[in-house]
Amino acid sequence: MSVDEFEASLSHASPPDGWSRALQALWWDAHDDWERAHGLVQMDEADPQCAWVHAYLHRKDGDLPNAAYWYRRSGHPVATGSLAEERQSIAGSLLGSSTQGSSTSRS
Repeated sequence: MSVDEFEASLSHASPPDGWSRALQALWWDAHDDWERAHGLVQMDEADPQCAWVHAYLHRKDGDLPNAAYWYRRSGHPVATGSLAEERQSIAGSLLGSSTQGSSTSRS
């Protein structure tokens, strides 16, 4: 799946089956459901992909110190471009990797 297909999937009521928690969270956020997105990434905080989306979500809500923490946990630098560019960058990366979710953790 491409980033364009990811963006097109936003017209559906839910994300496609089989996506990782990180990719589902990014989809729910793009679908204007930040709380659901945040809940999904909190389910697997040890996963660097979830940490990256977690960082993006806190950058989006203006909690920059918390975002910086999650960027460090994800292994990615703090983003400086637009939120839309970052979402597309994350989606592209996640779509190019495994789409299976896993374990549970909470902060």
